[in-house]
Amino acid sequence: MSVFTVSAIAILVSVAMALGRALLGPTAYDRILAVNAIGTKTVLLIAVVGFMNGRPDFLDLAIVYALMNFIGTLAVLKYFKFGTLRRGFSRAKGGDD
Repeated sequence: MSVFTVSAIAILVSVAMALGRALLGPTAYDRILAVNAIGTKTVLLIAVVGFMNGRPDFLDLAIVYALMNFIGTLAVLKYFKFGTLRRGFSRAKGGDD
């Protein structure tokens, strides 16, 4: 068993644990954090699988997925805080859009 195989198995186990937190989390923010952690672990898994198969160019895909995960998490957190994605951040501080 190679180091990459052991790493992939460890990442999959941690994804399963984060999935449990996403399903059982006491608050919405715990669930959002767990889903974000699953996205981060997916980026790691894409990179490890790419190196297992001798395709290090999978890192480009992992970077794009990481950016999508980050922007998606920000959008969900903004929706939970403001109730909409339309309103700007300045209005929450009392400023005009």
